Formats: sequence, structure tokens, C-alpha cells
Amino acid sequence: MTEQNVPGAPRTTRPLPVAHYGVVLLSQGKRPEALNRAVESVLAQRGVVTDVVVVGNGWEPVGLPAGARGVGLPENLGIPAGRNAGVPYVEGELLFFLDDDASLPSRDILAQIAQKFTDEPSLGLIQPRVADPDGLPSPRRWTPRLRVGDPHRSSDVAAIWEGGVALRRDVFTATEGWPAPFWYAHEGIELAWRVWDAGYRVRYDGELVVNHPVIAPTRHAVFHRFSARNRVWLARRNLPMPVGVIYVGVWFTISALRLRARDDAAEMLKGYWQGLTQNGGPRRRMGWRAIWRMTRAGRPPVI
Repeated sequence: MTEQNVPGAPRTTRPLPVAHYGVVLLSQGKRPEALNRAVESVLAQRGVVTDVVVVGNGWEPVGLPAGARGVGLPENLGIPAGRNAGVPYVEGELLFFLDDDASLPSRDILAQIAQKFTDEPSLGLIQPRVADPDGLPSPRRWTPRLRVGDPHRSSDVAAIWEGGVALRRDVFTATEGWPAPFWYAHEGIELAWRVWDAGYRVRYDGELVVNHPVIAPTRHAVFHRFSARNRVWLARRNLPMPVGVIYVGVWFTISALRLRARDDAAEMLKGYWQGLTQNGGPRRRMGWRAIWRMTRAGRPPVI
């Protein structure tokens, strides 16, 4: 509450504006118990208004907890396009995207995020710290820094883990949303880059927590191919030519050193070829100022 003191008048109070969130959960309907847990953790949030929609990627959501709506897509559009499809169905000056196997362990996390946006107008996107609900060690990819360090330490970043993130709606609009052609892998990198290019900061917040089970991304058969393809598309869509060439070369080397099987190598090479020869969507080159700001934040877009 804030107080207004007027000489000669009784003291009055007025409530601070309540943040409104449009919340999008994407699901293929294959884990209904986890989905319901995710939805209920959002509906339980205090101090904010939530407008919750579950996007069924190739299925019609049914049996949702009261307070959530379902939107069925006739076919699976992939993860980025599926998330984008939910945004027109929700209202709120803030957006929150949550995986269907993630959840919010605290009932105040969305209110805390909203307060951080209010306190720092330069913030465009916030990714909370990710923790396995059973206490398993967190993989380094959940802390999107070159030098992970202490996951509890907050910092500006130039990449994000995509399973639980908050944005200002106007920033999401300015970035044109998640990169729909990517289907899967690295869509969070492009979104973070475009937030920086729109003139805002991307923040990893180690004080706030989202729960998500530890699952290897390589469980997807297309991981090595889509990962390689999307690295090239990231460069082609966003980076000035000299920076893009370095970026692709660096990641080709890193990816090759990480390979453990011949089939994975074949998939990776196929992905790089597809990235070079297939259309990854329109190009919108980042400005050098954004590249400099990302570099100062510890992650130049060459690695």
C-alpha cells in the first residue's frame, strides 16, 4: 500500500496496481498429471491476476483445472510456434511461459517477478533459477552463463532456459516472439538476443525458483540435427556476417568435440547442411550496440 498525505485532510491509502499475467503452457497431452500440477501452481499464485491457457500441440486439452482454458491446435507446430499460438488468447501486460512438466514451488514467484519489472524498467525478460523437485544436481545448461559459478547468483545473460520465463508483453511483441521455424532447440537464445536488440536486458534470477525434472535433451532423436541447423539459422537470422561466421565456426567445433557416436555425427552434419540450404525465416540483423551490450554482460554472440 502507498500513503498519500494532504495537509488538513485525513490520511488515505490506495492499493498499488496489481500485475496481470497472460500465462501460456504448451503440451502434447502426454503427461496429464504433470500438466495439472503445472497449471495448479500458476492458479495458486498470490498478489497477481493470471489468465491461463493450455495450448494443445496437436490435441484438444480436456480435464483442465478450473480457471484454465484450453486451445487445441490441429497439428503439432513445434515448441516455439506452439508457444506463440497461445499469446493472442491471454490478456495481461506481462507474459509467462511454463513447460507442462515444470511448476512454481512458491505461491509468490509471479508477484516477485512483477515487482522486479516495476523496479527495473530496463528489464525485458526474467528467467528464474531451475531446480529439480527431487533435489537432483542441476545441469549447467540451466544456468545460462559461460562461467556458471553459483546458480544462486543473479546476473544479466544473453541466453535462456526456455521452460519458465517471464516477459513484458510489449517486449515480446517487439521481438516478434519465439522463432517459429526452429521447432525445437535454441529458441531461447534467439529470443534473448532480440530482447537485447530491442533495448532491454535479459536477467537470470538466482533468488527465484522454477521446478523442472532433470531430463537429458538428447532424449529427442532430432536433437543433434535440429541443434546444428538452428545454430546456423541463429546466425543467418540475427548476426552481422563476420560475427555469424565466427559463431557457426565456434559451435561447429564445440559440437564436434562433444560427439560420442557416429550416428550423432551424421545427424549433426545433416543439420549444418540444412541450416545452410533451407529457409530459416526472415533475417533481422542485430545492431552492433546490442552486440556490445551482450558482450559487456559476459556473453558475446560468438559462443
